[in-house]
Amino acid sequence: MMAPAFDVTKARAQFPSLKQDQVYFDNAGGSQTLGTVIESISDYLSNNNVQMGASYAIGQKSTNLFREGCKAGARYINAEDDEVVDQPPVLGPSTTQLFCNLSYALKFSPGDELILSKLDHEANLASWVSIAERLNLKIIWWTVPPTTNPKLNPSDLQKLLTPRTKLVACTHTSNILGTLNPIAQIAEVVHTIPGALLVVDGVAHAPHRAIDVKELGVDFYAFSWYKCYGPHFSMLFASRVAQEQVGSLGMYFNPKESLGNKLALAGESYEFVQCLPRILEYLGGEDKGGFFEGVEAHEQALQKILLDFLNARDDVTIYGEKGYDSKIRVPTISFLIKGWGSRELVETVEKISPFGFRWGHFYSKRLCDEILQVGEEGVVRVSMVHYNTEEEIKGFVRVLGEVLETGKA
Repeated sequence: MMAPAFDVTKARAQFPSLKQDQVYFDNAGGSQTLGTVIESISDYLSNNNVQMGASYAIGQKSTNLFREGCKAGARYINAEDDEVVDQPPVLGPSTTQLFCNLSYALKFSPGDELILSKLDHEANLASWVSIAERLNLKIIWWTVPPTTNPKLNPSDLQKLLTPRTKLVACTHTSNILGTLNPIAQIAEVVHTIPGALLVVDGVAHAPHRAIDVKELGVDFYAFSWYKCYGPHFSMLFASRVAQEQVGSLGMYFNPKESLGNKLALAGESYEFVQCLPRILEYLGGEDKGGFFEGVEAHEQALQKILLDFLNARDDVTIYGEKGYDSKIRVPTISFLIKGWGSRELVETVEKISPFGFRWGHFYSKRLCDEILQVGEEGVVRVSMVHYNTEEEIKGFVRVLGEVLETGKA
């Protein structure tokens, strides 16, 4: 069955920033924001900006808007409402902050083993490394030998598990490689150890694919809304079973029944949470699966254009899958070109074009240093999402080709 037709012109009309000449190819660092989200936040701050729980009219309206936002976030990932951290820890928190809070709240015992993936963004590593040092836990690194196309293989994970395994942390999609990891299979392997928990970083995955935490079988799953067409805050899911292993960081007299009670720390960003229904509406509402089918086909066409160009050159090293099949990767494409430094290439192209892309390790420094071994400047990364057009990426390929042909701007 063919994927639903995707109307990129209609999609682009929903993003005010896309009316500028700038072409955004740094979407893995942060997507553009929906106009309806901007309007919703402005309206809330103009008319409903009061403390939660008050009994007067605006107080009730504000509370209801916040609750509807929490429900929308839960629906987006197919979770129950109380399985979501419905109150962000601080204004504009990150996935990094949510994982940090979780690491402090989880119940560990000395000698517990934590298996951490070296293919990950540091957001899902730093907190676990820190808590392991504090509580005398053992870290086991899930890694692979140096290669240009590393993968998280469930059979490799199986060899690392022991009866002491308490937690496994990995990414759903690499923010460097664009590679889709088999999370459902990984979850099955993790759960062969009684009580072991799987913590998944979904930041680089959420803008590209529908998320169903029940189908994935994860214990914890977090991602950032500012990379998924919303404002700067994030969301953390925990299954009902996993929540039983989470203590509370909240004040002693506050409720402790929900994940939000335990981890939110009264730093909720009301104006951000209440805009989530607008994002859900844009992403297809209750039929977000249909929306993302069209997105997947469109993004495959985008990545094919760039990958075909890169694969045709002998001086290019692609990091991650070289194929453009959307079943194995998203259009986050990293590479190096012989004779060019990462920074030099990016800045040279940007001087003569409207294309905004990046160089660096993008907080996946263990991956870049130890597995890809790409040096201090990291990789060149072009990261697209569904509102990018084939004309844009064709224009980028043309300019990049001209720069490589002449050796200068």
